[in-house]
Amino acid sequence: MILEPVGEEEGAAGLVSPPANFGMVDAGVYRSGFPDAASFGFLRGLRLRSVVYLCPEPYPEANAAFLEAEGIRLFQFGIEGNKDPYVSIPVDAIVGALRVLLDVRNHPVLIHCKRGKHRTGCLVGCFRKLQNWCLSSIFEEYHRYAAGKSRLSDLRFIESFDVTCMRDCMLRLIYRYHDCLQKSKRLQYDAR
Repeated sequence: MILEPVGEEEGAAGLVSPPANFGMVDAGVYRSGFPDAASFGFLRGLRLRSVVYLCPEPYPEANAAFLEAEGIRLFQFGIEGNKDPYVSIPVDAIVGALRVLLDVRNHPVLIHCKRGKHRTGCLVGCFRKLQNWCLSSIFEEYHRYAAGKSRLSDLRFIESFDVTCMRDCMLRLIYRYHDCLQKSKRLQYDAR
């Protein structure tokens, strides 16, 4: 990954600073905690097209202005941060966010919540299940980014997430990118 040099407004020394808990998930997919103004130069260097924001709170004005200035699209999926082990994560929010991640037209994309640990960890864990990672590797990655603050409810959610609910979405994307829907290759059934 090569980062572009930043202008003087990012600091006299031209230093770039990644957001807290930053990491690469896959080619064109990144994760982090909430970016602040000090990390805008770093994010500019990633040439992001999209941001997946997993918190219910409105996006701060300074961050929204940065996204608008850079032409970055914001996808917000308001998942409440919750330590209660009996409160479940909304599956529809995770499925919606996964659809954004699977669509390469949104890449490069940054996934973030407040700290880049729990909500982001759940989304990345479900993404890893789509990539056929084994659960022990998914959990190890979750623990690494959660920095000793793992939540059993998150791990249960990841384990029980049914990736087959994403099958139709993935097939539509495959057909779209391979032009299958445009060439009338639909099956015709005999009316007997």
